[in-house]
Amino acid sequence: MGVWMVILLLLSIIFIVYSTVRWRLHPFLALIFAAFLYGILSKMNLGDIVKSITEGFGGTVSSIGIVIVAGTIIGVFLEKSGGAFTMAESVLKLTGKKNVPLAMSIIGYIVSIPVFCDSGFVILTPLNKALTKRANLSLATTGIALSLGLYATHTMVPPTPGPVAAAGALGADLGLTILMGLIVSIPAIIVGWIFSIKFASKIQIDPEPELTEEEINKKMKEAPSAAGAFLPIVLPIILIVLKSVSDFPTKPFGDGFLRNFIGFVGHPVTALMIGVLISFLLPKKVDKEIFSMTGWVGQAVQQAGIIILITAAGGAFGKVLQNSGIANVIGQYLSAANLGMWLPFIIAAAIKTAQGSSTVAIITTASLLAPLMESLGFTSNMAKALVVVAIGAGSMVVSHANDSYFWVVSQLSKMDVKTGYKLQTFGTLLEGITAAVVVWIFSFFLV
Repeated sequence: MGVWMVILLLLSIIFIVYSTVRWRLHPFLALIFAAFLYGILSKMNLGDIVKSITEGFGGTVSSIGIVIVAGTIIGVFLEKSGGAFTMAESVLKLTGKKNVPLAMSIIGYIVSIPVFCDSGFVILTPLNKALTKRANLSLATTGIALSLGLYATHTMVPPTPGPVAAAGALGADLGLTILMGLIVSIPAIIVGWIFSIKFASKIQIDPEPELTEEEINKKMKEAPSAAGAFLPIVLPIILIVLKSVSDFPTKPFGDGFLRNFIGFVGHPVTALMIGVLISFLLPKKVDKEIFSMTGWVGQAVQQAGIIILITAAGGAFGKVLQNSGIANVIGQYLSAANLGMWLPFIIAAAIKTAQGSSTVAIITTASLLAPLMESLGFTSNMAKALVVVAIGAGSMVVSHANDSYFWVVSQLSKMDVKTGYKLQTFGTLLEGITAAVVVWIFSFFLV
């Protein structure tokens, strides 16, 4: 029976990948169908199958649903208000306009914490092209620098939905996950930046900017200040990390009111809702329509709804796996293999490369690993956080033709498919492996 359960798990993964790629089935249905099929074929009690699916679905929504909605609202307000432009301008002042590739990497690193990498690339492309033209550089250089900067935090740093969902599924402390994700993503974007200036720069692409200097300056006048734009991102992260620190066994903030207060404002739901309220101050002209079902808030809620459904379906699949008893079976095999932190990376990389979506790869991998964490020895808070980051690193490997982000980057950067594979695909491979190596090294000292 043990061998059959392992075979059945592999068949379930193949079904999820094949149905989403070949049949274009929505990931929500693919994950729910996989949960039912696995439960039935593994001979679980029929009542337990339904109970596992509903509990897994509901538990996931209750743990990360509000967080995903709040993070998405912040991202939309940054996008629509022009806040992303002022953030970019402030980074350029630090790096200097001669270092446009470095500036774009840093901008991408910051912007993609609350904003999807696809949206972030679209938002920042006009500015990127104008700066590239001014600096007399190839669009291949700056486009890849921006792309890889965005990708690092999109896959490894909450409150982006994928990492949030993985942290929820694995029971990882969100503050610690944010901290480790931010640290691990720094070497990753450094490698991405070096790749862009040393390799991508050899391919010449004229940026031909859509926006003139005058048009960019006009947009900047209507946008919020840099401090205002950064605040709804930075403050929630600080509050969440502070809560993690307050929860240390040493109790650095004591055991009274201060600790309770930090625990309240630093809870991810509270912290992100504070960020939402701050983001409401970003538009220069506030129209009540912005907050309606058809306005900016409504658009954000619709975007978040899709992600929440997919994430919750992954939770349902994971709960069925957990209740089937497969954890003990696979745990015996994998603990003997001693793959350590490479295991979550390899699984996520395989799923990502096969079906294209980083978010689906993260959610599916987390669902598979959730029932195995104890048997694999990933029980401490630090181990759980590093597993989430390792999954994120795997979900970068690799962005190619089945990934919508590949087409966003290649088309907006005027790359043909061959060039896209040379730069975007190879770049994401290097970035993902770099992050995985860093996680692996950390695991020796921190786990």
